[in-house]
Amino acid sequence: MEQLKPLLIVAGPTAVGKTDFSIRLAKAVNGSVISCDSMQVYKYMDIGSAKIRKDEMEGVPHYLVDVLEPEEEFHVVRFCEMARKAMKEIYAAGRIPILVGGTGFYIQALLYGIDFDEEPADDSYRKSLEKLAKEQGADVLFEKLMEVDPKSCQIIHKNNVKRVIRALEYYHDTGKPISKHNEEERQKPAIFNHAFFVLTDERPLLYERIDRRVDQMMEEGLLEEVRGLRERGYHRGMVAMQGLGYKELLAYLEGECSLEEAVYTIKRDTRHFAKRQLTWFKRESDVIWLNRSDFSQDTGLMLKEAERIIRNKGIC
Repeated sequence: MEQLKPLLIVAGPTAVGKTDFSIRLAKAVNGSVISCDSMQVYKYMDIGSAKIRKDEMEGVPHYLVDVLEPEEEFHVVRFCEMARKAMKEIYAAGRIPILVGGTGFYIQALLYGIDFDEEPADDSYRKSLEKLAKEQGADVLFEKLMEVDPKSCQIIHKNNVKRVIRALEYYHDTGKPISKHNEEERQKPAIFNHAFFVLTDERPLLYERIDRRVDQMMEEGLLEEVRGLRERGYHRGMVAMQGLGYKELLAYLEGECSLEEAVYTIKRDTRHFAKRQLTWFKRESDVIWLNRSDFSQDTGLMLKEAERIIRNKGIC
């Protein structure tokens, strides 16, 4: 039987402290980080995506960060292609890949080797949904999805039109909810010798950290970043500009709300997003939960526990 290659995963909701933990873990195990984030892959979107800065990397190699133009498509198929290429380089260098991020769907696809057809043979149904969204708004599509796949509505935000359409398209093509498909895929054996860590914290503390992070992003110049993207011609119709922090500040710049209202919406929707991320990871099998409050908020103690688990699993 072929020996499975090692893979470490550091996941969890936004603002829980994945970046700091992953850097320390990478230094402890001779690892390289592969970002599993649908926003940090884009250039010019630094503050709003909480992208790691060069000086914060502390010499740890990072992949899939700051590599695509905002107008380029980034989806699960492309993520898997790019991540597998990065892993090949990491293994060749004698290092261990560490997948870091909050996009559970991407993690699941890579960990279990799920194959996706990038485009269905007939795209007429998708085009009709795209037209409906343009003419009548995202709520109409979300209501359609609620009728056939209410479970997906718990983890897909109604404004994520692309994913809502994909879920409706999957149901249309197969007669089966995509949530059921995802549950079945989770039953597959992993194709790596892995440890899947999910960082979390008590809900009030996590929400407090999210609010602080948004305030810090505004202080660091998030509004100026969004204004610069707008001046480059990037708009809300682009998938990249649907990211949290970007679409809300675009609405402010276009006179649709006050700055105070935009910041309030960013905080509220980020908290909702964190809740959906946790819902996703709770459905995953084989995850190892590391609750910051159980370790008195001490990242060093969390790291020691992670190292102990990795050793026991014989990963390194």
